[in-house]
Amino acid sequence: MNDLVMELDSHSGRHLYEQIYDHIKREIREGKLLYDEKLPSTRLLAEYLQVSRSTVDLAYEQLLSEGYIESRPYRGFFVCKIEGLYDFQAQRAETAERETVVVPKYRYDFSPNGVELNSFPFRTWKKITKETLTGDRKEMFALGHPQGDMELRTTICRYLHASRGVNCSPEQIVIGAGNDYLLLLLEKILGRHRSVALENPTYKRAYRIFESFAYDVRTVPMDENGMCVDALYECGADLAYVMPSHQFPTGIVMPIGRRMELLKWASQKEQRYLIEDDYDSEFRYRGKPIPSLQASDREEKVIYIGTFSKAIAPAIRISYMVLPQRLLECYRCQCMFFSSTVSRIDQSILNVFIRDGAFERHLNKMRKIYKSRHDALLGACRTYFPGMEVSGENAGLHLLLHYKGNRTEKELLEAAAGNGIKVYGMSETYIGRLPENWQPTLILGYAGLHETEIEDGVRILAGCIKHQP
Repeated sequence: MNDLVMELDSHSGRHLYEQIYDHIKREIREGKLLYDEKLPSTRLLAEYLQVSRSTVDLAYEQLLSEGYIESRPYRGFFVCKIEGLYDFQAQRAETAERETVVVPKYRYDFSPNGVELNSFPFRTWKKITKETLTGDRKEMFALGHPQGDMELRTTICRYLHASRGVNCSPEQIVIGAGNDYLLLLLEKILGRHRSVALENPTYKRAYRIFESFAYDVRTVPMDENGMCVDALYECGADLAYVMPSHQFPTGIVMPIGRRMELLKWASQKEQRYLIEDDYDSEFRYRGKPIPSLQASDREEKVIYIGTFSKAIAPAIRISYMVLPQRLLECYRCQCMFFSSTVSRIDQSILNVFIRDGAFERHLNKMRKIYKSRHDALLGACRTYFPGMEVSGENAGLHLLLHYKGNRTEKELLEAAAGNGIKVYGMSETYIGRLPENWQPTLILGYAGLHETEIEDGVRILAGCIKHQP
């Protein structure tokens, strides 16, 4: 009975049988009660603890059902063999170690994924949320259409046509929780064992997603106009993933001539498609907005994907995909059983936010803020890095600083990190070997930093790079 010394608290709010169960389970898991060790009978334990026998019966029944103990006829209860099957203490230690990993803190983080959250229209969003949930809105809690609610799809359809020239109907739009989900869904629509070409350098996350499919993933080099079409023909792919409005990470805006070449490539075979990722087209600082590639598609060869993560906030997690009609039929035959991954409440809120003009007002505000930060970063780079080339500055939320010196890109990143500055190397976005005559290049995002922080961060960056031994 010594191994089962325990104190029961009748005022703890927890049932006594649960306290007995927890104590015995803990003793077994920690190796204090060993395999094949006999437990006291329910009668003896009840007398010892001064509780009813039914209380102990309940505790033993739970332990029996979970496999911690076993009942042997006419002999009693015995501890099962579990200590060799799972090391609970080691697992706890490993979990604790993972949870205590120290994440470096930086004074300034020039992340290309950053966004300005302090300017988010919280009051407007809160008001729409309250109105959405006011009254008898039971339908908000029912399972909606797999493609997303028709109201939101209609609103997105109108927005895309007005802002990006996208030609589609609401029926062609599929709403999902992030681009990752939409790409996974697209793999089901297009089928397995396809070959897909990506620009090199590219958005590594998309590359890893395609690589996780049963796809033959190939890379195509770029020139000053984007993906090289001759190399696309040579690689033999039947799908091409492109970012024509603002390629990541180069920032290249694909001219109309190259777009027509891509569309011609896609039109030459029935199974060829272009996947257009239009991830941050809302932010352009020079010239007029450029229509999407899909806007020039006359043969329904472009699969258009966009997101509200950059334009509103990453936590919104609402993206959309526009399918050509023939692929829409494939979706309906093969994927309609997948439920929508976006809450109908969130869909309703976003629909009102866009439909009633709040989104457009927010975008106009953010364009001014990001333009100011863009100019601050461009000015600081020209001041503190005279003679160094800056590119990709016409659109998006980051630019590239091309280093001219004898340091490696790794040395530059380490020097910056040692001085509290987080910057990103463009070499990480390449698949395979780097190009000949590779020049270390830094990716500098500015959306998450104020103008004074940008100025100070670039000044510190310049100092630590110049004085690095």
